[in-house]
Amino acid sequence: MKKSVKIILIVCSVLLIGVLAFGYMVYKEVVGSEEISGKNEQIPSILKNIPPVTTGTSDWPNWRGVRFDGKSQLTGIKTDWSGGLKRLWQIDYLCQGDSSATFSSPVIQGNRLVIMGRDEADDLVFCINAETGELIWKGSYKAAASSSHGEGPRATPFIDNGLVYTYGRSGDLACWNLAEGKQIWKQNVKDVGGQEPDWGLSSTPLVIDNKVIVQAGGNALIVAYDKLTGKLIWKSMEGEPGYAAVTPVAVDTATELLIYHGKGLALVGLADGKEYWNAPWETDYGVNATTPVVDKNIVFHTSAYGMGGEALKFNKDGFKVLWKNESIGAQHTDPILIDGYLYGYSGESSRKKGQFKCVELGTGKEMWSTDKIGQGTATYVDGYLICLDITGNLYLVKPDPESFELSGAVNKAMENVKSPSWTVPVVANGKLYLRYLQHLVCYALN
Repeated sequence: MKKSVKIILIVCSVLLIGVLAFGYMVYKEVVGSEEISGKNEQIPSILKNIPPVTTGTSDWPNWRGVRFDGKSQLTGIKTDWSGGLKRLWQIDYLCQGDSSATFSSPVIQGNRLVIMGRDEADDLVFCINAETGELIWKGSYKAAASSSHGEGPRATPFIDNGLVYTYGRSGDLACWNLAEGKQIWKQNVKDVGGQEPDWGLSSTPLVIDNKVIVQAGGNALIVAYDKLTGKLIWKSMEGEPGYAAVTPVAVDTATELLIYHGKGLALVGLADGKEYWNAPWETDYGVNATTPVVDKNIVFHTSAYGMGGEALKFNKDGFKVLWKNESIGAQHTDPILIDGYLYGYSGESSRKKGQFKCVELGTGKEMWSTDKIGQGTATYVDGYLICLDITGNLYLVKPDPESFELSGAVNKAMENVKSPSWTVPVVANGKLYLRYLQHLVCYALN
């Protein structure tokens, strides 16, 4: 065989291997499930003596906390991290099965922590003692699910007046008794016209007044059920659902709803689902997944794929674009508003190298940007931002519009991270909770 032919064959082989490797990466990104690796225990027995439900001074009962702004009410946190943080307990059984990856974050009221999981056939709901890590009760229901980024739930539960509400990626919306886990009711949004998007229904339930509200897609883009009975109250709009939580917002003297759906941002009425306005924002793959940030009559929303973000000034009659740029383009990590400035990650959430930025809300001016804390998620507590990068490292950041200030770090606070760690850190009642797939770790924070 001629030398030139051999060279051509070698080059072709290398190119073929490259194409196959790239194709596998695309498959994993689009339809694959994150690997459940490392320690994975069997689900333990529940407590024989169930403790009564308590409340805490800084509970975290729903997505982004009691004020829906990503800020914990806890004060007096430990800010000297030079010696690390004390690990109080860890569990390793939330995902049972090869395709059971679950990203739902925990919610906490007093001694009750509720978090979702998955096995080969069921969505799972765990109620764990927030102080000790012991299993108080477990709920489940059958749920067929596709495997794109795991079969487990994405949406975070919502605790309200002795009940807890959960939402699975296949559209199962359920209500449970917080004390002992009895299922009160369950509905599937597909029964009223909902349609599951590529990466599963992910809209965290909003419980407000007598309603529980989610994005459902199809000809039931937004759905409101009676929170006590599960009876349909109204459904509104049509189209692709977003992956973002429904956000309550004060407009004039009323509370209405911001819906970050697959094609844009809409304002709808809480009472009846009336559409007031709809601002177009079409992202690749319909991935509008971040939570809109509201400051009085200004709302900021953002997404990745080269979109960036924009700030709108709004009322019930309509909206006006204040600014639009690529200063923050977050895929599914939420910026936090502090004293008129947005702090948050920008870029695609699966890339280890990211940009953490400070941007002035009123103007869109980028104050600073750093690549020192990777790509990840953030929570605000007691004057600081706690940031978890997607490889499991933890950072304490002092927000300052003048410059980036790193106050502390704990390397590998979440251990054995093989796939991106996307679940946001949660802070409640003196403790920090970190979730990665089947693992949940509790640290002392004050």
